[in-house]
Amino acid sequence: MRSTLAGLLSLCWLLVAGCGRCEAPTPGLEYLGQIHLPSNTTFDGTAVGGLSGISYDPGRDCYYVISDDRSAKGPARFYTVRLSVSDRGVDDVTISAVHSLLDERGAPFGPRSFGSSPPVIPPDPEGIAFDGGRQRLYWSSEGERLTDGPHGPVLADPWVRIAGLDGSYLGQFAMPPELAMSAQLSGPRRNTTLEGLTLTADGRLLFAAMEGPGYDDGAPPDQVHGALTRITAYRLDAHGDPGAPVAQYAYPLEPATPPTETNGLTDLVALSDTAFLVIERAFSARPAVRLFRAEIGDATDVLGVPALAGRTLTPMTKTLLADLSATPGLDPLDNIEGITLGPRLPDGRQTVVLVSDDNFSPRQVTQFVVFAVPAA
Repeated sequence: MRSTLAGLLSLCWLLVAGCGRCEAPTPGLEYLGQIHLPSNTTFDGTAVGGLSGISYDPGRDCYYVISDDRSAKGPARFYTVRLSVSDRGVDDVTISAVHSLLDERGAPFGPRSFGSSPPVIPPDPEGIAFDGGRQRLYWSSEGERLTDGPHGPVLADPWVRIAGLDGSYLGQFAMPPELAMSAQLSGPRRNTTLEGLTLTADGRLLFAAMEGPGYDDGAPPDQVHGALTRITAYRLDAHGDPGAPVAQYAYPLEPATPPTETNGLTDLVALSDTAFLVIERAFSARPAVRLFRAEIGDATDVLGVPALAGRTLTPMTKTLLADLSATPGLDPLDNIEGITLGPRLPDGRQTVVLVSDDNFSPRQVTQFVVFAVPAA
């Protein structure tokens, strides 16, 4: 299925040589529709919001959707969501379960307390990936970096952890040293670390993507310049045991689209071992959201390279697939942060499902957006 999908996408998508600012929408995906959760939705005593990652379970025809609530409105958690997807879009959305993500002791994460000793630093959940072969989940946290607090620096490294479908703790992957938080102007910036997470269809490779560049990798994107961020690859053994990273690649972020001031990678989904759909999003009163097909190709392996700034390297290549900000009928468009491959339609077309993070704000919406890959 992986190779078939990759071939189909290669046939269907219009290549854009030298993407540049990628301001013009590119044909390639058919917008089917969207559905919103009602404002202030609650489920089983939790506030449903901050949905920043999504992964499809085809066996159960459901989606696992992670909230980026830093255990402020409830323990770190993910939801099981059912969507009625058809060629008309999304006809219905139902939340069927919520599970707390548990720590090594088997306990939910509590709210932060920087003044305690030691400080309590809950995770900042962002990415989620379902492993159908092993029936478990992988999830990422952006960690924490505060250097000017009254009690001194507060540092927590980003992570990728393994969870059971009930949220139980099953293990943790080793992080490369360039992702370690520092009180100095080195390592990752706050709130721009592990944002995207995806597993290949065969369950052999896990990819974790940073939202933006670390201090050593250059300035964040602005309206004039793009930037390089990092995507880290992990190889899972037959049992899926966590291990050290095996490769890392530089991904080129686009400059920000005015009036937004910056741009970042919010999620990705693997099409094969070397090809991905990638969301880039610049957040403002009206977010700018673009969807790219990215390829590793001849990209330089930068694992162990402490700084990308000023270094000669070959980044991943990418092709603009859709500018969601210019997609007819897609209104409103909110803070899209999650992407997954959904079910196939009766005519065989592959669906692509996205979810937005409403930041728990009454001025924003939680939306599920569905596209279809045109038939060859």
